[in-house]
Amino acid sequence: MTSSSDFPPDGARAARAGERAAAADGQKLVRIGELSRRVGVPVESLRAWERRYGLLAPSRTPGGFRLYGEDDVARVLAMRAHLNAGVSAAEAARLALAEELAVTAAPAPVADASELVAALDRFDETGAQRAFDRLLAALTLDVVLRDVLVPYLHDLGERWEYGQATVAQEHFASNLLRGRLMALARVWDRGGGPRALLACAEGELHDLPLLAFGLVLREHGWRISYLGADTPVASVVEAARTLAPDAVVVSGTTSGTLEGIATRLREVALAAPLYLAGAAADPHVARRAHGTYLAGDPVSAAEALALA
Repeated sequence: MTSSSDFPPDGARAARAGERAAAADGQKLVRIGELSRRVGVPVESLRAWERRYGLLAPSRTPGGFRLYGEDDVARVLAMRAHLNAGVSAAEAARLALAEELAVTAAPAPVADASELVAALDRFDETGAQRAFDRLLAALTLDVVLRDVLVPYLHDLGERWEYGQATVAQEHFASNLLRGRLMALARVWDRGGGPRALLACAEGELHDLPLLAFGLVLREHGWRISYLGADTPVASVVEAARTLAPDAVVVSGTTSGTLEGIATRLREVALAAPLYLAGAAADPHVARRAHGTYLAGDPVSAAEALALA
């Protein structure tokens, strides 16, 4: 027999009755696979939570496909936070739905990036994870990356350079954020869009900007093949020849990392369109490599490539 806890409260049903109308007001709707990628929860779990607890409230296309919005994202993130705290699945769903009712009755809170920064600085993993969840629930992914993550990484690098942040703080923050971005990048090679092959230059160990670049490009429908930090040119060439991507993006943030391999990157350009990005890239180096320069921060550079 199914207990009453397996179903959402009537108030939650009523609060979400007009939710799907938000799509007409510009709310972005996604398929369940994309929802799974964004929240880091398997598709099978999402379907079970929708069926058992009424956690999700999808709309349907004329063809019968379910589409999910930002409200669904927020409820899943809330439920996941309760599960991580040791609450049972049924109780976690009830709390997530109850929190939604409380939010609809009060002004929406403003996402505060300072909470994430403070938690990272004091090595508070639980607090940082919670703050990151709140940012994703309140803001779109590209806004989180452009307005929170990229400025934070720039500031962290400067503080480390001037002795205002320790190596331990830099490593802790980088590893935590890399884990979150990689979770968002799950199955980002699926779909039918153009494919981008992403790699950091030889000797370049800072891959967080490239991860952010790939996530934004994925938001524009691209498929991503990711080679990561410190990738030898020969490995990029091999992957480009095998995958025949629509674009190969080689990133460098450390001065000189791209200048030293520019002529060898011409072999990559023979296999696929080559783009250079990051602080170490400039129009001169891109011309030497027979590639195209992508200017700006990772979000702007990815949007430029998507439009091109």
